[in-house]
Amino acid sequence: MVVVAIVGLLAAVAIPAWGDHVTRSGATAATGLLKELRARMEQRYADNRSYAAPDGAGCAVPDFTDPDSGFGFACVTAGAGQSYTWTATGAGRTAGFVYRIDEAGMETTVSVASGWTTTTMPATRFVVRRGS
Repeated sequence: MVVVAIVGLLAAVAIPAWGDHVTRSGATAATGLLKELRARMEQRYADNRSYAAPDGAGCAVPDFTDPDSGFGFACVTAGAGQSYTWTATGAGRTAGFVYRIDEAGMETTVSVASGWTTTTMPATRFVVRRGS
């Protein structure tokens, strides 16, 4: 009986903590990828004076889904390829999280999962920790 109580107590603490860890690691990976994508877009602009793909349709880096973070990444350009916005949208354990970065380096948290933060959304920074 004591063993069952101990196992139950450990499960009550460990399982939610593990879930938060998985969610936080996905959010951290996604925001890191957004920063990497911004660097790639700036290199594209330095070489071609445009963020657009060579055919002018969309971003120079195509949209994709990252299986490690659980986020989908999508890009739109505007102003004849002179500006862009990358958006990372969570799915599965990271559902509800949406992050953006643009050509000016503005990092925005559009939304987070319910109960994740007390910060008013959208936030002008990447929120990757519960309660921040």
